[in-house]
Amino acid sequence: MTPQEKLNQHRGSIDNLDAALINIMAERFRVTKAVGVLKAENDFPPSDPDREKRQVERLRKLATDANLDPDFAEKLLNFVISEVIQHHKQARK
Repeated sequence: MTPQEKLNQHRGSIDNLDAALINIMAERFRVTKAVGVLKAENDFPPSDPDREKRQVERLRKLATDANLDPDFAEKLLNFVISEVIQHHKQARK
């Protein structure tokens, strides 16, 4: 296999992984939207700092176990959590 063919193969794998990530995130947001509606209907607060802290700790361990930078994983989760909280706030309107 030539270097260009190897590069194309790696890029194809990256493209497939990106598609999987997008589909997983879409499913995650479908579920968190349902959570937001449930919270709004039952007057629960949009955020749960204790759960968020546990989730960060859990994700950092998962990242470490997977040989992924836990700081990166935490930044990613914090971004996702902030988006989810915004959706939950919107569900209250």
